[in-house]
Amino acid sequence: MTRTTKMLHLGALSAAAALYIASTTDAAAQNARNCAPRDAVIDRLAEGYGESRQSMGLGANNAVIEVFASDETGTWTITVTTPNGLTCLVASGQSYETLAEALPAKGNDA
Repeated sequence: MTRTTKMLHLGALSAAAALYIASTTDAAAQNARNCAPRDAVIDRLAEGYGESRQSMGLGANNAVIEVFASDETGTWTITVTTPNGLTCLVASGQSYETLAEALPAKGNDA
């Protein structure tokens, strides 16, 4: 597989992931069982699962995307908080691990 083909596949995968997150976010916002005021969600993740914020970023429409996880329980949760303060659960799971991987050297196709 050529470098150009790999880049096209990576671009397509990134676009698909962005569309999935956007559609999941819209669906979660419509489902009241998955959304609550941010403080309530944070408290529930901390008290119920021992999860704390591990990373965050700014998504589309100024939504804040956060990853919460617990090294003790191994659980993780991804949330999206809208500018109005409503936080929705997007995904959750088990077997969380913190990684610090280095980027491959430039010019290396691996």
